[in-house]
Amino acid sequence: MSKKVSRRKFLTYMLGGTAGFLGAGLLFPMVRFAVDPVMKKGGGVGFVDVGMRVSEITDRPKAVQFKVHRKDGWYQPEEGELLTAWVMKDEKGQVVALSPVCKHLGCTVNWDSNPQFKNQFFCPCHFGRYYKDGTNVPGTPPSKPLDKYQIKIENDRLLIGPVNKA
Repeated sequence: MSKKVSRRKFLTYMLGGTAGFLGAGLLFPMVRFAVDPVMKKGGGVGFVDVGMRVSEITDRPKAVQFKVHRKDGWYQPEEGELLTAWVMKDEKGQVVALSPVCKHLGCTVNWDSNPQFKNQFFCPCHFGRYYKDGTNVPGTPPSKPLDKYQIKIENDRLLIGPVNKA
């Protein structure tokens, strides 16, 4: 009787182990496919020369467009991804590059675009507002300041790098 019980346990363990092994073999590729883009670090985007001399930058925000080549999940456009930054000098004379993406719902902010709110970044989607330094105006929808790009200056040229999340 005890041999029958131990054989039965042995067969149960063997069948369970085999089923688990086969199940994992089927499940692993599906999990990897779904999780792989999330686990990879951003496509190694370095600093990009935006074609602007530092001597051209003033205290008035100016929209500067530039292209970066990076992989977004499984997709990487051949011509690159077009990004924009609001570039200016702050009150200390330091160059700053702000992201134009509103922290409320991701719409695009523009500088001095609403006559009602002079000298502010304005988001037309839900009347979000930011001061010139990128901080959000209290009582308006955005709860965080605009993100800032990392910058470098080389040979009087502005280079913009990855964004620092606020």
